[in-house]
Amino acid sequence: MKKHFLLLVIFLFVKFSFAQNTDSMEIRAIYNEAMSNGKSYKNLEHLCKSIGARLSGSKQAYEAVEYVAMLMKEMGADTVLKQPCMVPHWVRGTKEEGIIYRKGLSPMPVNVCALGNSDGTSPTGIKAPMVEITSWRQLDSLGKRGEIKGKIVFYNRPMEPTEINAGAAYGKAGDQRWAGASRAAKYGGVGVLVRSLTHAHDYFPHTGAMGYVDTITHIPAFAIATLDADLLHYTLQGVAAVEFYMYDDCKMLPDELSYNVVGEIKGTEFPNEIITVGGHLDSWDLAEGAHDDGTGVMQGIEVLRIIKALGWKPKRTIRAVAFMNEENGGKGGAAYFEDAKRSDKKFIAALESDGGGFTPMGFSIGGKNKNAVEKIYGWKNLFEKYPFSKWDKGGNGGADVGHLQPLNTCLIELNVDGQRYFDYHHTANDRFENVNRRELEMGGASLAMLIWLISEKGLE
Repeated sequence: MKKHFLLLVIFLFVKFSFAQNTDSMEIRAIYNEAMSNGKSYKNLEHLCKSIGARLSGSKQAYEAVEYVAMLMKEMGADTVLKQPCMVPHWVRGTKEEGIIYRKGLSPMPVNVCALGNSDGTSPTGIKAPMVEITSWRQLDSLGKRGEIKGKIVFYNRPMEPTEINAGAAYGKAGDQRWAGASRAAKYGGVGVLVRSLTHAHDYFPHTGAMGYVDTITHIPAFAIATLDADLLHYTLQGVAAVEFYMYDDCKMLPDELSYNVVGEIKGTEFPNEIITVGGHLDSWDLAEGAHDDGTGVMQGIEVLRIIKALGWKPKRTIRAVAFMNEENGGKGGAAYFEDAKRSDKKFIAALESDGGGFTPMGFSIGGKNKNAVEKIYGWKNLFEKYPFSKWDKGGNGGADVGHLQPLNTCLIELNVDGQRYFDYHHTANDRFENVNRRELEMGGASLAMLIWLISEKGLE
């Protein structure tokens, strides 16, 4: 009996060691292919330089859909389809103006941009006294005393510099941008100016989505560059009579028909088990949408290319998805979920890359399927020789794939060294030239390595 038990232990150990060695060799082959022959950087250049900014509903967004569909076919997808969704069509219009007026002194123009979805000012703009706000408590206190009425509210709560994770600092400061207009209008404010959401000190204003409460008057909302925000702060401290002028002619047009682009390699053994990977194709209109999120789209497509280049046939179906309208509506992610909910397929895992094309650090693995989370986390040791070995449990995978949570999908997010991300995020500086080729291709490698393991091992 002891002899048989010992033989069984030896057999299982040999079998486990062989499987581990095979896994290691396969993911190494993926890494080598990505780093030697990667196409993400070249494809991103075309997206950024030949098409450019891709705000939902725009002509460029339509051109990007056609380009990515063609690219997926070129990279070897078995099937490519355009999944329809209705998206908001907000337009910025002519360049915004922001000017500080001080009694007895020369006007000071500052760098501003309208927040996404904001209404425009009147044709002559708005000129009004200012009040600086650093907390909701302060806003409510002044508002109840009537000190907000007729004024432009300047939200000047910076991203917390002591946060280790820049994304966490962004999340904590972002409520000013999203909710600031309606909360100021509730007390009679006539406009809002929000400090740009970045740790950088520069002259690039950061746009981004804001929202209105329909039962409260809509007032225009701008972002101001951080250096100009500092200037305005000190001006307000030192000069008694300060007014601000803001002008834009932004408007929301009727919704437009657009598309997610879906390219897939069909699984050989479990074709109805779907693994989703990708990012969002739309971008803000100030630059080229390179880091946000052209990089994620191209990394997702690169997963398909690598598998085809290696001549491998996955057991489960792998889908690369370029989602539309993540920035100012989330309609693409919602449409993908609705289609998934209606289908007879099982969406076992979804991996999103939307943190920029920086050095990959690892993955956050979450969702309600705790067994799947544990199984994937158990593969962490296979990645320890690579830079992307810092894994954690939890999270919702990202704004687009997070919609799949009710389907018991394992939700995964690529984590990158994102300390520089908010230097570019939502600005005129989010350009192709600010993406590093090696970092981008390494991110595509990391996605392909994990996606391949899921396709071959499953999550049961």
